[in-house]
Amino acid sequence: MSTNKTVTLDVRDMPPWERHPKIFDIFDNLSPGDTLLLVNDHDPRPLHYQFMMEREGQFEWDSQEKGPREWVATIKRL
Repeated sequence: MSTNKTVTLDVRDMPPWERHPKIFDIFDNLSPGDTLLLVNDHDPRPLHYQFMMEREGQFEWDSQEKGPREWVATIKRL
């Protein structure tokens, strides 16, 4: 029986141009069933659209606003 892992990445202090490449790098190295828990300072809707275009059928997505500068997206690798 395998245990799925969760990787947490807080990108709020990263320069904007580093965020998406880092997020995709981590996601691409997840095993099926693993989850990337992404903490961001804005609604990650543009990232969600990018995932839909570039990783169609490879993920499940849930995003919630936790505070004024805190959005959490749960991205599960399928």
